[in-house]
Amino acid sequence: MPPKGDSRIPQTCMNESKQHSRLGEKSMLNMATRIECIFFSEFHPTLGPKITYQVPEEYISRELFDTVQVYIITKPELQNKLITVTAMEKKLIGCPVCIEHKKYSRNALLFNLGLVCDAQTNTCALEPIVKKLAGYLTTLELESGFISKEESKQKLLPIMSTLLDDLNATGACTLPIDDSNTIQLKLIQQRKDPPTVQEYDVPVFTECKELFIKSQWDLTTQQILPYIDGFRHIQKISAEADVELNLVRIAVQNLLYYGVVTLVSIFQYSNVYCTTPKVQSLIDDKSIQDECLSYVSKQGQKRASLRDVFQLYCGLSPGTTVRDLCSRYSQQLQRVDERRLIQFGLMKSLIRRLQKYPVKVVRDERSRPPRLYTGCHSYDEICCKTGISYQELDERLENDPNIVICWK
Repeated sequence: MPPKGDSRIPQTCMNESKQHSRLGEKSMLNMATRIECIFFSEFHPTLGPKITYQVPEEYISRELFDTVQVYIITKPELQNKLITVTAMEKKLIGCPVCIEHKKYSRNALLFNLGLVCDAQTNTCALEPIVKKLAGYLTTLELESGFISKEESKQKLLPIMSTLLDDLNATGACTLPIDDSNTIQLKLIQQRKDPPTVQEYDVPVFTECKELFIKSQWDLTTQQILPYIDGFRHIQKISAEADVELNLVRIAVQNLLYYGVVTLVSIFQYSNVYCTTPKVQSLIDDKSIQDECLSYVSKQGQKRASLRDVFQLYCGLSPGTTVRDLCSRYSQQLQRVDERRLIQFGLMKSLIRRLQKYPVKVVRDERSRPPRLYTGCHSYDEICCKTGISYQELDERLENDPNIVICWK
């Protein structure tokens, strides 16, 4: 087991609020990709393209099928490719299959098992499902003639019905076809690309660190895991874990993509923070209250009170450093860990960091400002890139009359 870091959330690893959150995410995913119909279409040697089965029945009208049939049973150029077509306020996704063999009429078997959604649905999460189904049916046909034999082809109707119900209800489906074949499908949530991880970013686990299964991840991630404690920044993790900086950034970006970690700024007692409108959720949301108090309370002491924690957050303002906060609210901080207080506030966007950006005022129009003093680089970034401390940087810039500090 990796050593316990400060990013652990005491007594809330499996609390109800997180379970409800996961259920809510799954529900939102299923609603966003709701399947309205599943159809099986094939090319009949005398009738041409037709819909053999559809669930629910008669969902696809004759008019709609006539409009899109060239994209359902296609010419060779489009076969074995994912095709999405929108017509008559419906979106159809399919992967036309062609199996060539002299045993079939016209020497080929053409079919397509596709899905129908509302025209406004984002169907990216459904595309792997359609592709996988096409592959399954192709394999079943090559092994046992599942599609070409009428007796086995009739099994498609109950399979499609179960598929529609299960994918819409839970986002996953297991379908036993026969003694040796089972279809397993799962909707995968489409995630946004994570922000680029910088060397001055600090990764924090979003859930209990003890729930993290090391063996499921690559060797680099396993090597840096003990050093992710919510306070070490990427450059420091790289140095202490003896892993090349870019490899650490890539590994953390991967964890960020899957929501395992989030990023906060480097903690220092000279930092300045201010509250955001989301701090109101600490009063309105009982689950946030419980999670916050469990997270920020000092271990081995009585749980902190909501009044003290809220007062501490409200004490953060422009011009007030964390050091100032500690001296002004020493009574409230008796049961509150100020580092974890800041960490939790950043993770939940209850507060935000006010960063310092030095700007070199250029007197001579022909000269250019130093590369890091353009107003685009924070103290965190400059200190990481140059290797100097905050105090050293402050002293240098204070003695330079041409430097202006912007807070933002």
